[in-house]
Amino acid sequence: MNLTYRALFFIVVFTLVFAIPMESLMAQEEGLDKGTISSQFEYIKNVSTNYQDYKVVKRSHLDRLEANINDTISTFHRQLSELKSQINEQKASIERLNQEIVVTNEQLTDALEQRDSFSIFGMYIHKNVYNNLMWGGIILLALILVVSYFRFRRSHLVTAETKKRLDEIQEEYEQHRKNTLERERKLNRQLVDALNKR
Repeated sequence: MNLTYRALFFIVVFTLVFAIPMESLMAQEEGLDKGTISSQFEYIKNVSTNYQDYKVVKRSHLDRLEANINDTISTFHRQLSELKSQINEQKASIERLNQEIVVTNEQLTDALEQRDSFSIFGMYIHKNVYNNLMWGGIILLALILVVSYFRFRRSHLVTAETKKRLDEIQEEYEQHRKNTLERERKLNRQLVDALNKR
């Protein structure tokens, strides 16, 4: 039993002696391999020894921190370059979309104009203008018709009056001619009678 305790004690001590340095070595490796730059600086401060007012840092830790910082900076530069490239692509895409919007707006304006217009001799006339022209034409034609009707009626009345007067004048003329012929005959008879009496 005593031997078992001794063996157990020996195993525990052996584990503590060799396991703790391995853990601290793994923690050191993880401290510089993982985490942010700030946490790596914090790790170096913690594992560094003090000498008066100074911190003594292992050269390997410093080299590894520098490599990590350079890797981080190059990663940032690469990401920045990728972001600039994406921004340029998006700007080009936005410009293309804006041009498409302008073309689409022009097409929409043309479509609305064609929908609200008639094409006459290759020119588009808005429906309202067309309606106004048509109603104006109808009203103008109606006015011309009314004026023409009244002028025709007046002319017809004047013509009828003139015809009536002409008929009266012809009747008077016929009567006058008959009277004149009658007088001439009388005069001719009288002349013949007078010549016969001589």
